[in-house]
Amino acid sequence: MTASAAQRGLRHALRPAVAAEWFTLGWMAAEAAVALVAGVAAGSIALTGFGIDSVIELATALLVLRRLLHYRHNATAEEVTERRVLRYIAYGFFALAAYVLIDGLIALLSRSHPEHSPAGLALTLAALAVMPALGLWKRRIAANAEPLTEIGRFAAGLLRADAAETLLCATLSLATALGLLLDLTLGWWWADPLAGFVIAILAVREGREALAGELFCED
Repeated sequence: MTASAAQRGLRHALRPAVAAEWFTLGWMAAEAAVALVAGVAAGSIALTGFGIDSVIELATALLVLRRLLHYRHNATAEEVTERRVLRYIAYGFFALAAYVLIDGLIALLSRSHPEHSPAGLALTLAALAVMPALGLWKRRIAANAEPLTEIGRFAAGLLRADAAETLLCATLSLATALGLLLDLTLGWWWADPLAGFVIAILAVREGREALAGELFCED
């Protein structure tokens, strides 16, 4: 395959990637708004942490979209820039983990009971339906783009990092929904901060992988 043919193939492969990031931006903006408002109103650590994760994912999607648009119109890639984007993603994960861990410990020690949040429960269940499909879609796009050019390898690395964050959102939505349901049905108020601890553990794991640049490699 010639260089020009490979570049045309890469531009074609990145079209769905750009569409996926635009969809992510719209979804995460709505998700963050609902989760943060509902989480703060209910005093739910897990739901508020879920909203903060949505803000992080929104910022990540903006960074990734900017790089993808660059790749569609330029024949060069800067590894330093791509690694910097991954560091931003990692720091966002670590900030989220610190928040839910500290707030969860405070809630357990003070025996703080969150209010019920039907809106938050509906949101997390909706995210549980949408996020796995979106994350797997991004992974397929990355697999298609990577073999085409060196730029394709960089684009695939960023897409895999973003896909990991999207799939983490699915896991977080499950943990958050379980915490909210257990509190609602059984009165287990401590399930909410425990769900937050699950979020913290997963966020640290994904942050370490992004910081190490492991997501530039094939799964």
